Amino acid sequence: MANKGPRVNIILECTEARKLGKSPSRYHVTKNKKTHPERLEIKKYNPFLKKHTVHKEIK
Repeated sequence: MANKGPRVNIILECTEARKLGKSPSRYHVTKNKKTHPERLEIKKYNPFLKKHTVHKEIK
C-alpha cells in the first residue's frame, strides 16, 4: 500500500453522551499529524442527543 504521508485516520467520540449514559456518536476523520500533533477537539452533531456537542479524539 502507498504511504499517505503525515495523514492518519482518527476517531472522534462525543464527550457529553458518556456523562448522560447514552450511546456516544463517533466520527471517522483524517488529520495531518505534522501540523496538528495534539489531540483534536471539534463540535459535531450527536443524533442521539439531537444537538451539537464536543467530540474528542480517542486512541
